[in-house]
Amino acid sequence: MREAAHHITADLHWLAALLTGRRGIGIDVPRQAVAVTDDPNGFFSNWMHAWSRRIAIAKALASVRGDLVASVREAALRRVERSTLPPAPWVVDRDTTKSDLERALLSIDVFARAAVLLLVFERVPLQDAAILLDANPDLVRKAQAAGICELTINLARMQGWKSVATKSNNTISEWEYV
Repeated sequence: MREAAHHITADLHWLAALLTGRRGIGIDVPRQAVAVTDDPNGFFSNWMHAWSRRIAIAKALASVRGDLVASVREAALRRVERSTLPPAPWVVDRDTTKSDLERALLSIDVFARAAVLLLVFERVPLQDAAILLDANPDLVRKAQAAGICELTINLARMQGWKSVATKSNNTISEWEYV
């Protein structure tokens, strides 16, 4: 049971560090969220684990509320940018590590990163994510789309793909494997 609790704590630490972009904050959040229980059938333990994740998410977001508010404000003012994704045959390499994923995620702005983490990785319903992020659901969806695009581009670059800008209109229109 102690090993399972350690795994849960480590998982919550990583989630909090990704949400905040700060490892120091991520250390305290799991300790505040995890409650070790002795549950023979697992129902209460599973429920507590899910609840602990929600507490960790709320506390992590609260710890970077100022950065998040500024990021939401910027996202609301930003126009939708068209980024060209890697070509259709591109897929995430099997050798992509947790560290690679972390680097790719942490290079995304806090609001878009939180939207991706909540909606895609944690499967939080859109309305709940909007409440947690204190933003309009449409804006959260827009941030999720931008974040997924940026995550895909970051991972492709880590795998050796390189975008090539066309000279005619200075937009990224081609990708090549280097």
